[in-house]
Amino acid sequence: MQKEQITDKEAICIFIIYIMGSSLIIGIGADAKNDAWIAGIVGFLMAIPMLLIYSRILSLFQGKDLFDILKILFGKAIGIIVAVIYIWYAFHLGALVLRNFGEFINTVAMPETPMFVPMFCLALVCIFAARLGIEVMGRTTTFFLPILFLILIVVQLMAIPQVHLNYLKPILGNGLAPILKGGFSTFSFPFAESVVFIGVFDSLKTKKSPYKVYSWGTLISGIIIILTTIRNTGVLSSMIGKMYFPSYAAVSRISIGDFLQRVEVTVSIVFIFGVLIKSSICLLVTCKGIGKIFNLKDYRSIVIQTGLLMTYFSYIVYDNIMDMSYWAFKVYPYYAFPMQVILPIIIWVFAEIKSKKSGYATPAPPAPHT
Repeated sequence: MQKEQITDKEAICIFIIYIMGSSLIIGIGADAKNDAWIAGIVGFLMAIPMLLIYSRILSLFQGKDLFDILKILFGKAIGIIVAVIYIWYAFHLGALVLRNFGEFINTVAMPETPMFVPMFCLALVCIFAARLGIEVMGRTTTFFLPILFLILIVVQLMAIPQVHLNYLKPILGNGLAPILKGGFSTFSFPFAESVVFIGVFDSLKTKKSPYKVYSWGTLISGIIIILTTIRNTGVLSSMIGKMYFPSYAAVSRISIGDFLQRVEVTVSIVFIFGVLIKSSICLLVTCKGIGKIFNLKDYRSIVIQTGLLMTYFSYIVYDNIMDMSYWAFKVYPYYAFPMQVILPIIIWVFAEIKSKKSGYATPAPPAPHT
């Protein structure tokens, strides 16, 4: 199978949409209430060291994905055990994102339609995207990202008359503890979820590419998420922490005269595309991991089966939207901590030791013949 490659620009576009994904519509830092935007900044700063570690791992093993790296560092037996953990994490994360989409559509658009129907329709597109591979996803996101940026900018400008900056006060009114708690939640969701990219960024062309992609992708997506949170807080005040979909609720209040209303539909477009890319990346990593463990010639042979299993699991993972919200902000940060922090640090330490002991370095891939 020919190795896929993407440019740094394409990788940054995928990264931005992946991070924005479901976080734009579900919101961040619910525990901090009207200080949620500060929690977003705290979460962004907390994520920087881990993002540098993810980049360093990819740089030390240029051209290798997470599952190749685990085998090199820990051998076959332990490598498979850790690989299974990450396969489960990517599978579970993809299912959670699909369920976020299902709850959103069921709540705001089609309450009479069984939730499984829109989830299944989106899952079919995710399966198709994962089968096409990371190259096609890179080109697609590069084309659509400017359009999504334009939508977000226009909506932000239109929301200005509804924004009341006094809703942001009192700053630190509830103390520092809720902000730190919200910051930890924001670190885990969405920034540290980029650990999944170690499974697909073997497609990058140079050793410096991971640093460039992680830094620019995190910076741009972080600014968008924080500005969106400020807008939502300025419109909804402390009620932002009680809304299941604060961005949708905030934008639904935009009304310019009698001719420009229902602007929240545009937010839904951004959300749906973000969910599509995020779920597709999770499905791609899951299938690549399974393919590496079982020595399959091509991961694409199991994309359909795995995608259907992910869809079914997303349908049964929660009982209702309250469970989804509780899991996202109360449980998920602690559940994901080993995959996002503990294991990457262990992998990084072993990678540094391996690199210094044996001088291991993967050669750059040969230039294609013309």
